[in-house]
Amino acid sequence: MGTALVIENDPTDDARRLGEWLTEAGLELTVLRPHAGDALPETLDDYLALVVLGGDQNAYSASDGTPGAPWFPALEGLLRKAVRNRVPTLAVCLGAQLLAQAHGGLVERSTSGPEIGPGLVGKRDAADTDPLFKWVPLLPDVIQWHRDEITELPLKAVLLAASSHYPHQAFRLGDRAWGVQFHIECDVEMIERWAADDAVTLDELGYDAEAVVYAVAEVLPDVEEVWQPFAARFASLALGTLPDADIPNPGTGRTLPLLGQ
Repeated sequence: MGTALVIENDPTDDARRLGEWLTEAGLELTVLRPHAGDALPETLDDYLALVVLGGDQNAYSASDGTPGAPWFPALEGLLRKAVRNRVPTLAVCLGAQLLAQAHGGLVERSTSGPEIGPGLVGKRDAADTDPLFKWVPLLPDVIQWHRDEITELPLKAVLLAASSHYPHQAFRLGDRAWGVQFHIECDVEMIERWAADDAVTLDELGYDAEAVVYAVAEVLPDVEEVWQPFAARFASLALGTLPDADIPNPGTGRTLPLLGQ
């Protein structure tokens, strides 16, 4: 078994089901919790993969230059090293925003408002040759819970999935690093806590908290059907056992937004 480094940015968003899927696929997980004082490593030399989870913080700095969390500059540095050294990387929600920002992308408070609850994202053409996304269905079920968005992808990013209001839902940097704006790790207990913590936001949106939790619970089997195999392929890639891991042409060009954006 190989070891993957998991960075937990927020105690309310742990690896949960994603961690179970990766472990089942043969990856041993080393979880660091910088929010609780764990120090980040200088390099990824001791790890086969990097997983960066979500959180309630902003990826971008405050107006006075204060980072969204004290460890974010170091984490962005680690994400740059991961891409440069081709360490398989999976960054989720806030993690995806940090991955984009670390490589010159732009993250901002979305003008489209919060995106919360079950949703669908649409694969882009580049996903057809991606070792992880090519087996994902055209319109996979996901769970959304964010206010910020990646308004500009890094110059060399490849767009893999989009939606009408948030066009940058999934992307790849190089041939070994993926960012997904949506959540695949959640279970019902996690969503119940988020709904309680975000009660004010749900009220502003006119959402009933119980209805949101119920809707997520209903879609979780469909989420697992898509993203458990995705996680297994990521683990296989990290372990060096994925047969079709090489990308014929990773691509570095900018991708067009959805029509109407």
